[in-house]
Amino acid sequence: MASKRKPLLCELHAHTSWSDGALSLTELVDLYGQGGFDVLCVTDHVVRSEDGRSVTQASFDRYLGAIAREAERARSTYDLLVVPGLELTYDDPDPARAAHAVAVGLDSFVDLDEGLDAALAAARSTGAALIAAHPYDPAVVREAKRPTFRWALEWRRLAPMVDRFELFNRGDCFHWVASVGLPAVASGDFHRREHLATWKTLLPAAKDEQAIVEYLRSSRPAYLVNLAKPLKLPAAA
Repeated sequence: MASKRKPLLCELHAHTSWSDGALSLTELVDLYGQGGFDVLCVTDHVVRSEDGRSVTQASFDRYLGAIAREAERARSTYDLLVVPGLELTYDDPDPARAAHAVAVGLDSFVDLDEGLDAALAAARSTGAALIAAHPYDPAVVREAKRPTFRWALEWRRLAPMVDRFELFNRGDCFHWVASVGLPAVASGDFHRREHLATWKTLLPAAKDEQAIVEYLRSSRPAYLVNLAKPLKLPAAA
């Protein structure tokens, strides 16, 4: 008889000082390792133009190498799986054109020179799993912290280009994602220590990079948990 697999506590969206995160990669690994996480996806920004706070084509190999070294330490010290990735960051003065996507398991540099659609196609061709990040709906939140409205405005056309949508990003809930039935995950979009205890994803997958990526790319369910609100179980009868 097949047994149920224990769900892995995952952070699918996290930033370090390689882009605009407050912690170094080593500090991030220690924080999540000591916090009891099973999976940490490091997804620093790549942007349309080099601004000094993003991963670039010139720095990408060093970025991957640093993640690989930390991944080895994380596994031996904390039994924490560290997965490389990038956040494809397409900002625009017009929020209706702006959208970000997290590429989990990305091992080749992807730029945004030809726009987000081309970047998504390039990332998917490498086998990465793609997550639509903080998909704010302008009909509900016109003054969003990150005015990335394109996902909500064009979801019918864009949904086939990604595998999952963030239903929760930190404490923000994007109700429209659930209302139209899109496959959902939750992330902390980690930049600072206070983003550790936020919404996260549980995946009943094997603890290796390929299994995590394949699960995210599949239609199998993900389970969401709010670490800011500990689960209270009823007392035993």
